[in-house]
Amino acid sequence: MNRRRALTTGAALLLLQLALLPVAPAAARFWPLKRESVPAAPAPLPAHAAAGLAPAPPAAPVRLQVHDRGSHYDVEVSNPLPGPVQVRLALTGGEGLRPAPGLPTEAVLPAHAARILARLYRDGAQAVDGFTLDLVQVPGDPRARALDTPYRLPFEGAPVRLDQGFGGHYSHADPANYYAVDFALPEGTPVLAARDGVVLEIVAGDPRTGHAVRILHDDGSMAVYAHLQAGSAAVRIGERARQGQRIARSGNTGFSTAPHLHFAVQANAGMQLRSIPFRMFADAGELKFARDETTAQGASVPSR
Repeated sequence: MNRRRALTTGAALLLLQLALLPVAPAAARFWPLKRESVPAAPAPLPAHAAAGLAPAPPAAPVRLQVHDRGSHYDVEVSNPLPGPVQVRLALTGGEGLRPAPGLPTEAVLPAHAARILARLYRDGAQAVDGFTLDLVQVPGDPRARALDTPYRLPFEGAPVRLDQGFGGHYSHADPANYYAVDFALPEGTPVLAARDGVVLEIVAGDPRTGHAVRILHDDGSMAVYAHLQAGSAAVRIGERARQGQRIARSGNTGFSTAPHLHFAVQANAGMQLRSIPFRMFADAGELKFARDETTAQGASVPSR
């Protein structure tokens, strides 16, 4: 989940904040559960022509921009990603302003879409002392329904060994990661797309996930491949990855105490990412992932 805020006094400044994805406590092994806010430096609100916004960088999250129109403010959001994002816009402060529609409000932005999410009208002659807009964003469309689709093993050239499975107490207890698996892999092992999809996000150097790739499937679910080797991404945002295609190499980046691949299938459950159970197959058959682990266990692969 990402958050962006605009702190406005007249045509003042744009202050951006990023709320981290759900991750495990600092003492835990992989993904901290705690949410934090990391403020970026204030920057002047950019000038905009009537034609619209300047292009966003390829991997930018949803943008929040405020346009002073004299009689009112236009609050514009734009999604540069090749897939949908759900957003929630809230207002604090803003005495002397009348939002239309009323805030908070939610919307789903399609891929590469820009929209005026709200207008803030000046209420008569009352002065506007300042206000804060809070934009929370979650990838995916909550109206999507994931299909029961088989996934292939997301790596090759190494045996199947699990450091942590479904419900693992180290870091798989939160909704976003409960149905996640951590495959123990030597660094540099080829990581393969477990299912066809469009590359939605490529994360580089995140302190929690390290290097990661998020792939959007046709049914709206999303696969996350995390703790990848730095600089190993073999795909680009917007590219369609085919099942079995190499997308990166495994690593030991972010909150990780040993080389491994963190894999999860997630869906937007309404302004919240939730992991969903999945079926995965290796050459010898379907993998059986243990749940509610108290110790790291291996995956069971049936013999032929």
